[in-house]
Amino acid sequence: MVELQDKVAIVTGASSGIGASIAHALSNQGVKVVLSGRNESRLNAVAKRIQEEVQTEVDTLTVDVTQKSELERLVLHAQEKFGRVDILVNSAGKMLSSAITDDDVDAWDTMLDVNVKGTLYGIHAVLPIFLNQSSGHIINISSISGFEVTKKSTLYSATKAAIHSITQGLEKELAKTGVRATSISPGMVDTPLSGDTDWGERKKLDPNDIAEAALYALQQPSHVNVNEITVRPV
Repeated sequence: MVELQDKVAIVTGASSGIGASIAHALSNQGVKVVLSGRNESRLNAVAKRIQEEVQTEVDTLTVDVTQKSELERLVLHAQEKFGRVDILVNSAGKMLSSAITDDDVDAWDTMLDVNVKGTLYGIHAVLPIFLNQSSGHIINISSISGFEVTKKSTLYSATKAAIHSITQGLEKELAKTGVRATSISPGMVDTPLSGDTDWGERKKLDPNDIAEAALYALQQPSHVNVNEITVRPV
């Protein structure tokens, strides 16, 4: 496994759930991490927990991923703070009313803006840097809902299917550039995003399970691209 010590990562949606767990896992590997999200107090709480346990540098920046300029500002901030960027984790996400027949157009717009545009804006902001340095890794958090649509998940599933397609295409576009892209598709994870969703007899995954999947992809040799990881509860 490749050492991640002293690499620099940006994690969106890092104020809770999967994003916070990935940020913590990266910090445990000696990665310098910029935590981003919309809630400053929660970001600071995550940063404090990390700094209490890990001897590495952590920074925070409040960001709205639905605004392209905000992602550009985030990447510039990371460069100015730590001198470089090596990893982008697009973890910000929304799961709202998704059935077409619910006709909740505002919810649809929010999910499209956060889940799809937010991911694309992050890629847009960091990709020129990665291409210039011939290295870098983009981790996009998708979902098994992108493969399996229910009558209540239509719009959410559509956004996560888009993330899967974006990552698959990006991997091909980036072939031989040294830049890698990975899509991680979790099953139901015990986070604020999933709320009280019933998952039947299966136990929900822990956010740390997804963080371990991200580390697996990131720690591969530079000539290996783990393009897709699906993580389901037993």
